[in-house]
Amino acid sequence: MLYAATAGKGAGAGKRAGVFGRFAAWAARRGGHPLAFALALSSIVAWAFLGPLFGFSDTWQLVINTSTTIITFLMVFLIQNAQNRESEALQIKLDDLIRATRGAKNSLLDLEELSEKDLDAIRAEYEQLAQRARRRARRQRRRTGDTPRRAPRRSSASRRPRVGRSRGRSSSASPRGSSRRAR
Repeated sequence: MLYAATAGKGAGAGKRAGVFGRFAAWAARRGGHPLAFALALSSIVAWAFLGPLFGFSDTWQLVINTSTTIITFLMVFLIQNAQNRESEALQIKLDDLIRATRGAKNSLLDLEELSEKDLDAIRAEYEQLAQRARRRARRQRRRTGDTPRRAPRRSSASRRPRVGRSRGRSSSASPRGSSRRAR
């Protein structure tokens, strides 16, 4: 069995992320919450109002610069860790779908580990497949006479009048004209 560690234990069973992984996931969720934004915004507003009290000194500026730099620096690593784990989990799920789908190419499993050159070659192969499929579809439509229907373009002189416009009647005979005059 591929997943011996989780076999028979239900969905989500198995070893969970370590302490750092759990903290990173928690911090990423909390950091993206509207309350976190409100807290950050209120901190900046409070700092700005304290400017006159501190005479807009260098220390006053250093406080906001240092605190925002430290928070940003730490959040980059926490968010990156959470994104890496989510990306890995998504890749595993996609790999499992490829593996379980009849007719799918198992050689597509683990593509993210290939070099750019190998990925470009595979992409070119799939672009060729798509072009051939489009040509086949066009030939099939021609054979069956099932062509995509598009409204033919006409010159402005040959266009039909729009609905609601008068056709040779005077403007007073149109329902719109009469209702506007009655008002």
